[in-house]
Order: sequence, then C-alpha cells, then structure tokens
Amino acid sequence: MKVIWKIDTATVRQVYETMLEHRRIAYTTVMTMMNILEQKGYLKKQQGDRAYVYRPAQPQKQVIRSMVREFLDRVFNGSAEPLLAHLVEDRRLTETDLEEIRRTIKTARRQ
Repeated sequence: MKVIWKIDTATVRQVYETMLEHRRIAYTTVMTMMNILEQKGYLKKQQGDRAYVYRPAQPQKQVIRSMVREFLDRVFNGSAEPLLAHLVEDRRLTETDLEEIRRTIKTARRQ
C-alpha cells in the first residue's frame, strides 16, 4: 500500500521493482498481496495496455484505520490496551512518542 500511495497508480511489476530495492521478495508474492488488497477493497484495478493498473480505493487514513482494526481483532481480540502496553514496555518509544500518545488520549477523552 505504501508504494501505491507514494506513486498513486502502479502495476504489479512497478510495485515489485520498488520493493526489490529494499528487500528480496518474489514477484508472485507481490501479485498475491495486491490481489488480496483489491479483494478487501483497499485497491482498485483496471486493465492497462499490458497489465492491470492498481490505485488506492480509499484514502490512506481510512485504510490504515481499517487495517489496524483488523489487526487488533485478529491478534488482540479487539482490545487496544495489550497493544499499547506492549509498545510502551518494548521501550522503543521515545519520550516524544509517549507525549504524543498522551495528547491523543486527552483529545479522545474530550470527545
């Protein structure tokens, strides 16, 4: 999704070549993931000259929200607390990260 969001529209080959710059990955893996993302409604595809061209089906923020919700349901039975506790205990959060979390919580309480 990050590659598609960055370049707006892309073929499987374009996404594959972009990802290959960062890590080894099989072309078929990229194709399978893009098909899954299309089936879930995150991507739309249309026939191009030689291959399907994919584009985002929803705004980035909406897709991320949906993916996080799906992850929470699958891994943490829908509860965000264990995820947040893990992140805080993992000690990879900076003081800036923690302050941002505090601000987000305060804002959510007001609403």
